[in-house]
Amino acid sequence: MENNFRMIAKTFFGFEEILARELLVLGAQEIEQGVRMVSFKGDKGFMYKANLALRTALKILKPIHTFRVYNEQSLYKGIMEIKWDNYLNANQSFVIDVTLNSEYFNHSQFVALKAKDAIVDQFRNSYGKRPDINKDHPDLRVNLHIQKDQCSVALDTSGTSLHHRGYRFATNIAPINEVLAAGMLLLSGWDGQGDFLDPMCGSGTILAEAAMIACKIPANINRKEFAFEKWKDWDNDLFDTVVNSLMKKFQEFHYTIKGYDKAPSAVMKAKDNIRNANLDEYVSISQQNFFDTEKETRGPLHMVFNPPYGERLDVDLERFYREIGDTLKQNYPGTNAWFITANPDALKFVGLKPSRKIKLFNGKLEARLVKYEIYEGSKKAKFNTSQPPKGE
Repeated sequence: MENNFRMIAKTFFGFEEILARELLVLGAQEIEQGVRMVSFKGDKGFMYKANLALRTALKILKPIHTFRVYNEQSLYKGIMEIKWDNYLNANQSFVIDVTLNSEYFNHSQFVALKAKDAIVDQFRNSYGKRPDINKDHPDLRVNLHIQKDQCSVALDTSGTSLHHRGYRFATNIAPINEVLAAGMLLLSGWDGQGDFLDPMCGSGTILAEAAMIACKIPANINRKEFAFEKWKDWDNDLFDTVVNSLMKKFQEFHYTIKGYDKAPSAVMKAKDNIRNANLDEYVSISQQNFFDTEKETRGPLHMVFNPPYGERLDVDLERFYREIGDTLKQNYPGTNAWFITANPDALKFVGLKPSRKIKLFNGKLEARLVKYEIYEGSKKAKFNTSQPPKGE
């Protein structure tokens, strides 16, 4: 039986707890939360499973070496300590990604160049030839993280960020990141046990992620490639076994998932993306202006959306957010409505008090995921129904 090893799942700020919960459910061991990351242990099969199934992970890294670093000589020496032909052949290619927080180094490209020299020299000394650098499609992606005087070297098991799910070919002017969409849904408590609406669906990302959560479909089942598929120890049979095991957890969905957008171009793109993800039997999308709609379902409704912030789309924020509040209040009783905004001033115009506010980041923009509970009738009436009339 293969030994377990430590891995690191990178994520967005605010998603650490839900990522740790995802890992626990998936079967990870020794889970530890950090900032924008969660570390855990598992074997090679679990490494494949984590890349396929985790909704809120951006990358899965496999640490292979740690050493102290304080100048370019110690960096070169530390990289040379790794037996690189365990991971790479002389006729293959690699690339080095660097993140820095160190008083000794202030230029990531310089660090990458010195580390590259060490790897190349090791191969040249041993084999008389060297692997090439390939920034776009390397056979091995190496991650260097220097924190003060500690250098951690890890292999990037994922390749391109795991938000590249493989279903979204068409996007609008301000598309939401797939990992951010999935994290918002999980934070909102969406579990597929009810009706769902995204009233400003754009290119359909929130809808796709909502459907995959509801049906327990692995987040990256449509993805074309993972970095570990080019590794020397790649096990295609093991990978197929992991895929089949995950797909056996698929469950049927017995409610509705609907999306609206007022732009015909957005509706077309959303439909294309939902079709690419093989989710069109679970998701329906129509061209409608949310402010002209009302709730169509009888039971509780779960709503998650990403309205314009005024950053890349030109909107009258005061009027727009007031209309969001008015539409929710008047037309959507029995709804838990969640949306994200990077404009805290806009929330003042909604005219409703949020029951929750969660700090997140949308790209580099600090944002808030807010929840509005719209009761059947007024809130006051809801809490007075059990009180006997006066005089009794």
